[in-house]
Amino acid sequence: MTLRSAIAILLVVLATAGAAAGAASVFSLDRDLSVGTVRLSTDPGHRGALDIYVPLVDWGVRFGAVRLPARLSVDLRSLDRAAVQRVASGSDPDVEGLREEAEDAIGFYIRRLVAFVASASAVLGLLVALALRGRAAPLRMTVPAALLVSLAAGGAVATLLPPRGEIESPEYYANGPDIPAALRAIDQASTSASAISEELNDQLVGLARLIALPAERAGARALPRLTLASDLHNNLLALPTLELAVRRGPLFFAGDLTSSGSPFEALLTERVARIGDPTVFVSGNHDSDVLERRLARAGAIVLTQRGRLLPGGGRGEVVVKVGGLRVAGYSDPFERRREDRYEARGEPEPSEEQKRDFATWLRPLVGRVDVVLVHSPALASTAVEGLREKPPDRPLAVLTGHTHLPRLRSSENLVELNGGTVGGGGTGNLEKNQPFGLAVLTFARAGEFDPLLADIVEIDAQTGAARAERTRLDLGAPERVGVDGER
Repeated sequence: MTLRSAIAILLVVLATAGAAAGAASVFSLDRDLSVGTVRLSTDPGHRGALDIYVPLVDWGVRFGAVRLPARLSVDLRSLDRAAVQRVASGSDPDVEGLREEAEDAIGFYIRRLVAFVASASAVLGLLVALALRGRAAPLRMTVPAALLVSLAAGGAVATLLPPRGEIESPEYYANGPDIPAALRAIDQASTSASAISEELNDQLVGLARLIALPAERAGARALPRLTLASDLHNNLLALPTLELAVRRGPLFFAGDLTSSGSPFEALLTERVARIGDPTVFVSGNHDSDVLERRLARAGAIVLTQRGRLLPGGGRGEVVVKVGGLRVAGYSDPFERRREDRYEARGEPEPSEEQKRDFATWLRPLVGRVDVVLVHSPALASTAVEGLREKPPDRPLAVLTGHTHLPRLRSSENLVELNGGTVGGGGTGNLEKNQPFGLAVLTFARAGEFDPLLADIVEIDAQTGAARAERTRLDLGAPERVGVDGER
């Protein structure tokens, strides 16, 4: 075999293999199930996975049960709303029947896909072989190569694409227009092979309950929401992403907008006051009194334990109304001062006295506020422990920052939420590759504040990959920390 012959055969093989991948990516099939119509498709070039996706809510669940480097997607195109409402209201669904329908649909799709991939790749491979035919590329060499590769491609699809093995470690995911997010489900029913059916059933039922919120509430997109961010630390590159996330809703910023709160930093970060509608701010240990005054003049609602800081320097009410919510905030005891030339005021570890001061401040506000904004979770720890032991009569959300780690913890009538660091740790910590993070709290306010959903999102600073976790708060969710489940 000459070098030219080898190159010709290689070109035929590459063309046939490329045609197989292209055929797999364009072939889709719609099938009717008892709950609606699904569209089955394959997306080559990814880590093997089975995706079940519901465009109605832009959420799905992913299982790593496919050995082929491709995602086998089952997208719900139309929905029998009555069936979903029955599941959401607590009726026992026929999950086994639905799974059998889905398995039949997947089997039917894969058989058609095998035939399409093999035939399409063979046709293109033969066309390339004919185009290259000659003394250096005789058809007796190139045609068998094209046919063998097409048969191998069809065989790979037939043997490696069907989901097999343990269906475990589910991930929720979303495909938003701005940041594709992989949403990991922390509350897994089980990761053992002995409980595969129960786990998958729970995931299907849970997805149905996300689609139809209980008590005939409006869909999640129609409900009010707030965005929680903190710890920008002067990283202005994160502000466009924050603007997209807020989407002209209220922004609650839990401190550390800057590194020292100097006038120059305050000037650079002043646009945060205009991102939210409105922006609510409390200081952190890297902010300053000068920064607070500048934000107040720029239109932000700057809260302190002595009342809202007014643009002229005076103090307003301790409890303010924001989007129908009653909100109070506590400035950080370690915030910088102009008179100290913005120097750090010791280690930002609150003393027991400072924790008691916060608890004393909060005690008469319980029942009068819906949201409390404070930078340091440690500062609020004594008060929060007391609220866990003796739950408030009405729901209360305590929103924090400082740790650079996302955290969600819920108990009776109490939600503790931290979105991590929206600035990826800030300009002084970029070498640590801390993920950019924020949180979104969705709530109802018919009569009183009712927190429903908490979304925690993290974006990898180097790759741009994003992950998020959605938690239903009205189902009495247990403690959750971060998007990867570390406690």
